[in-house]
Amino acid sequence: MKLRDIVGDEFPELISQLSPQLGDVDISGLTSDSRAVVTGSVFIAVPGVKADGKAFVADAASRGAVVAFAAAPVEADIPVFVVNEPRRFLSLASSRFYGRQPAVMAAVTGTAGKTSVASFTRQIWSYAGHASAMIGTTGVVSPTRNDYGSLTTPDPVSLHKLLAELADEGVTHASMEASSHGLDQHRLDGVKLSAAGFTNLGRDHMDYHATVESYMAAKMRLFETLLPAGAPAVIFADDVWSAQAITVAQKAGHSVRTVGRRGDYLSLKRVEHFRHKQVAEIHSEGTIFEVELPLAGDFQIANALVAAGLAMSTGVSASTTMAALEQLRGASGRLELVGGTKDGALAYVDYAHKPDALQNVLASVRPFTSGRVIVVFGCGGDRDRGKRPIMGEIACRLADVVVVTDDNPRTEEAAAIRAEVMTGASCASEIGDRATAIRTAVSMLKTGDTLIVAGKGHEEGQTVGTTTYPFSDHQEVRKALEELNR
Repeated sequence: MKLRDIVGDEFPELISQLSPQLGDVDISGLTSDSRAVVTGSVFIAVPGVKADGKAFVADAASRGAVVAFAAAPVEADIPVFVVNEPRRFLSLASSRFYGRQPAVMAAVTGTAGKTSVASFTRQIWSYAGHASAMIGTTGVVSPTRNDYGSLTTPDPVSLHKLLAELADEGVTHASMEASSHGLDQHRLDGVKLSAAGFTNLGRDHMDYHATVESYMAAKMRLFETLLPAGAPAVIFADDVWSAQAITVAQKAGHSVRTVGRRGDYLSLKRVEHFRHKQVAEIHSEGTIFEVELPLAGDFQIANALVAAGLAMSTGVSASTTMAALEQLRGASGRLELVGGTKDGALAYVDYAHKPDALQNVLASVRPFTSGRVIVVFGCGGDRDRGKRPIMGEIACRLADVVVVTDDNPRTEEAAAIRAEVMTGASCASEIGDRATAIRTAVSMLKTGDTLIVAGKGHEEGQTVGTTTYPFSDHQEVRKALEELNR
């Protein structure tokens, strides 16, 4: 590919600066990491939290980069062009370089539920006969791969390379999560979206966003900037931020389709909760569907409705979509039933690591819990400290037994994190070692009880300092249940 083709039409001021000779240079790759440069690469100097990419232009040149782009002039042995938004340039250039994407792309944003919605949408498409994939917090799932991951929204180069690989694999439909970080940092720019969804908004990432309002604004970039005008915007109607999301989507010229109890596209009229399933009455365009959803928790109904809206908005019939809902499998670590005791108490693992999510999962299990709700949770280090006492208060208000433990302390002192949680959790006991906390909570289980181990969900490690040690809530719960059930 020629350099001028990578620059594209969105940056005409750059095209005018390219000499014919430089514009005709063949490009072998592009990157924002100078260590990944190979001969013939384009290097994009992206400003970072810890370092500015401008400092690595010389290193990129020494490794074979032929040209660089940066937010300000840089003296180097290769041409360096100034671009106002290097992150956006990186994403659009990556999209052009790799060139191929699945024909139907859907993205979902919100505080909670993104992984489940992306997973459910993929499953509905697959049920309808489409070769489908999902990209998100739990990794990448397609007809030929199931790769564990860690980033909600990958970096632009990785993302567009992945989309090209999926297209080459034959994937026609792909769903993905759109995090506030990813949206704010232009990581999804260049993704050709067919539809987009919004789940809800709660307190999260206050270590990155100055206010909840700025957090919401980052989320809304999905509708304001990335989703083409006229495309379907599927919005959960029952959240306190739903009205604002609807307004933003309408102003952007989208076809707004609301779902939920107050939804007009998919309207939830009735729900019966059971320990392993829910029976829902859903109205769609004059037709009433009774759906047996094989997942527990009211919030999973909300996630399923957003996914159903996205699937229907991208060509799946209502009847096929409703039939697919009855076959759904929950995303890993999202109110996932791990096992139970001999006398019927159940133990779940959930990813809830923010106040609204913890509140939702605890409230969701109460209708089918005849005994006590027991919760084990902690808060991560180097993240929003303000949520710690809030989550402690929520746990004590909604659960009968609370055990505060370590999550991912990272570079903070674990005991100090627990102490901040405990200021809001007057009812809680404190057990720092997470495995011991889980084992203790499992040993408490009696007939009718429900245990929630919250915070880490699908994660397979625990980060202490800068080292991540192998750790799985699933494995620890299973081991504890095996001991109890002997």
